[in-house]
Amino acid sequence: MKVFQMLTALLFSTVAVVAQAQTPGYGANITLAQAKVVLAAAEAEAVKQNFTVAVAVVDTAGNLVAFSKGDNTQIASVNISQGKAYTAVGFKRPTKALQDTIAAGGVGLRTLTLEGVVAAEGGVPLVLNGQIVGAIGVSGMTSEQDGVIAAAGVAALK
Repeated sequence: MKVFQMLTALLFSTVAVVAQAQTPGYGANITLAQAKVVLAAAEAEAVKQNFTVAVAVVDTAGNLVAFSKGDNTQIASVNISQGKAYTAVGFKRPTKALQDTIAAGGVGLRTLTLEGVVAAEGGVPLVLNGQIVGAIGVSGMTSEQDGVIAAAGVAALK
């Protein structure tokens, strides 16, 4: 029994190390020019989809670099979009991952106790040359629709 416990512990620690090794590190901050490209792509997709959203692009410290709010977007989306971007860059993962963790219940509910977490799809780290340079956060529609707009912004960063 003791051998089984040791093997189980070894397996879980190995999985944790591998998962951590696959997470990109932080790089140089996104530039204003790059942030404008990300923002423009997200805005264009929002117009195409006829979505009213707020879009925030932050640097590696979670500081706002670029922002836009479409006409008639609910005012709460201003802070929510920035919160999604901050969460994505701070936790080095899309906010959908945190949303899914909570939805699974059990120990995943601990995520609700973390300060400053916006666990709804629409926040995604921006990765350039294998390193996180910032994040995009989108709010205004359903979480899934916000994710579509964020994905358009992510795809524009090259």
